[in-house]
Amino acid sequence: MSILDRLIRREEPQPTNPVLEVSLLARKHIRDIMPIEEAVYPKPWTAKVFSEEIDMMMRGRRHYVVAHIGRDLVGYCGLLFAEHDAHITNIAVHPKWQKRGIATELMLELAYEARERKCEALTLEVRHTNKAAQELYRRFGFAPAGIRRKYYENTDDAIVMWCQDIQTDEYRLRLEAITDTRP
Repeated sequence: MSILDRLIRREEPQPTNPVLEVSLLARKHIRDIMPIEEAVYPKPWTAKVFSEEIDMMMRGRRHYVVAHIGRDLVGYCGLLFAEHDAHITNIAVHPKWQKRGIATELMLELAYEARERKCEALTLEVRHTNKAAQELYRRFGFAPAGIRRKYYENTDDAIVMWCQDIQTDEYRLRLEAITDTRP
């Protein structure tokens, strides 16, 4: 970076203990979501899809949040509500921020929201090769329930996972234990 670039940009120093802040997804976040979406998914959603999901969120049919550290949008996730269940539509963390507990925080947000909305179960699909995500979901009580053949890009299989009985005290205690083990 040149001296002129430094004078023009005046970059702020990064905090030594960055704080993760989670807020509801808004249209203004879409442009910051797209680079993450394109980096982590082989067939990313479009900005239009996110805009339509926000419309559904305004009708109470979805719940999406974004995670920031300072000014950086580092991740996002969402839920679709169907009858008495909630389906995790996506969860993504920017590659440079992965393996720092952000996905765990986002999963906690989704699980608590589903409980607050009185959902009885959570469900999701995960790529059969994504072992790290599968382990995260198991930690939250998800168990494999089936396979969707060639679900991803018509090549990779998806494992369908369910987490039942999320309104129980046992599940609340599971979430509290995960919360208590955060760094």
